[in-house]
Amino acid sequence: MSNYKEYGRTELALLYNPQLNPKSAWQKLRHWIDVCQPLKDELQLLGYTGKQRIFTPRQVNRIVHYLGEP
Repeated sequence: MSNYKEYGRTELALLYNPQLNPKSAWQKLRHWIDVCQPLKDELQLLGYTGKQRIFTPRQVNRIVHYLGEP
């Protein structure tokens, strides 16, 4: 996943949590974002509001930086 692209939030969440159903996978990814304040701060600087359905390539880059490769 070194070449970042736009991901739907559930699509990305399922890459991190393939064993979960889509809703639970998204809830878990959202929780990880909420508890990692540096990640949350960087995402907000990149326009993340918490309600968007698509992560931009730059936002995906920061998520992978803090959470590792899915």
